[in-house]
Formats: sequence, C-alpha cells, structure tokens
Amino acid sequence: MSAGTEPILTAHLFPKLEKMLIQVLSTLGADDWEKETIAPKWKVKDVAAHLLDTELRRLSVCRDGYRGEAPAIGSHADLVAFVNRMNQEGVSIFRRLSPDILISLIEQASSELCDYFASLDPFAPAQWGVSWAGEERSANWFDIAREFTERWHHQQQIRLAVDKPGIMTRELYYPVLDCFMRALPFHYRTIMRKPSVAARFRISGECGGDWYLFRGNESWEFRNAPTQDPVSEAIIPQEIAWRIFTKGIDRDSAKSQIKVSGDIELGTHILGMISIIG
Repeated sequence: MSAGTEPILTAHLFPKLEKMLIQVLSTLGADDWEKETIAPKWKVKDVAAHLLDTELRRLSVCRDGYRGEAPAIGSHADLVAFVNRMNQEGVSIFRRLSPDILISLIEQASSELCDYFASLDPFAPAQWGVSWAGEERSANWFDIAREFTERWHHQQQIRLAVDKPGIMTRELYYPVLDCFMRALPFHYRTIMRKPSVAARFRISGECGGDWYLFRGNESWEFRNAPTQDPVSEAIIPQEIAWRIFTKGIDRDSAKSQIKVSGDIELGTHILGMISIIG
C-alpha cells in the first residue's frame, strides 16, 4: 500500500453521528424547519428530507439489490444530472411529511444503514465508485467514508442554519477532511508541473492536518507525508474547509481566508475542488 492510500474506516462512527442528527432535529421549533441553509434552494426541512431519501435509496439498492431506475450513464455529466434529479425528487416527496414523522423515519432508516455498513467487508469492492476522486471502482471503505462525509456535512448545514453547535470534533471531522482530500490527484490532473514537485495542503485547527501531492512522471500522487520540501503550501481554516469542498462558500470569500505561499497557482487551485456529486 503506497503512502497516502491508507483506508479511512468510518463504519463504527455512523451510530454516533446519526444519534447527533436525531438529537438536533428533535430540538427544532416550527420556524427552524423553514430556515435557509447554505445549500442552494434548500431549507432545513429539505436537507432533512434529503438525508432520509438518500439512506432509503442506499438500503434499497445496495442492501436489497432493488433498482427502480437504471438510466444509461455515459459521462460524469450524465451522473450528476441523474443524481441531482433523484435528490430533488426525494426532497419534494419527503418534505411533505410532518417533522415528527420525518424524524421517526430517519431514526429507523439510520439504524438500518448503520447495521448495513457495519456488515460490509471494508476492503471488498463497493457497488459504487467514488466519482469525485476519479474512481470508477472503489473499495467499500472509501464508499462508506464518502457516505459519512455526506451525512456529516448535511447535518453541519442544519446546525449552521439553526445556530446549534457544530460537529467540529477530531473524531468525526478529521475523517471527513481526510476523505475530501483524496480528491486532490484527480482535481489536479490538468495542472502540469515537472516530476518530483510537491505541494502541501494544511487544514488548520485541532481537527485538521497536512496532506501532500507529489508529481510523478505522468500524474499527481496523493501522499500523507512529505518526500521533499514543497514548492507550494495552502493553509485553510477548518471552519471553512468543509464548505469549500461542498460548494458552501463562494471562491472569493474562501480565497480571502486562506493563506498560500510559494507556487500560488498550485496552491489556490484547491479552491475549485468539489468532493461531492452535483
């Protein structure tokens, strides 16, 4: 196993994250459900509806082997269009439910999802590849970690909208960041530099860390330790890192809060990295 490809094991963290989701939803007042989030066009209730919809679809397709719709996907654009349509349809359906029913259904689906992920061999092939990292085929651990980032950042959107404490603990946030950063080689695939050039990306704060890109003869490689002095360094505050990679902050606002030294183009290119589908 090469440097930087160590698995991110998150199946055991789902029960705690899902319990926190149920707890925060249970505290919301009637007005809270209709507050705007940083997700474009989605209010708090829309995000909660999306969380229910995606876990039900995951269980239906991956656990139960049921595919109600199997469109032809010929490109990444096709995938994005399909996922966006399915997401919007799910939100439209489930936001019609009362908050109490919505919470009850999320609690049941979350329990089943936690059990399903815990039952999987993390190193067996996943049914879905992590497309935003450029993978057509992925191991279960990566697909599960990707799902963990989805449920973490959507819950964070809810908490931000209703002014509740975030989930900024190292136990739960660092795996999210580590998973997001696995998109680096794919995102940088169009940026040319001579072989052996390295760049460092630092998420500052107690939940953060350092990640490295190394330019091989033909492509960028992900590393978790330096092989030589980096020619570029980007430092991103942990408070906005998740928002950058989930389209939750505009580029100019993010750029004003990060620090880049050395090769500026190389460092600032990370601002366009999206570690979600859609």
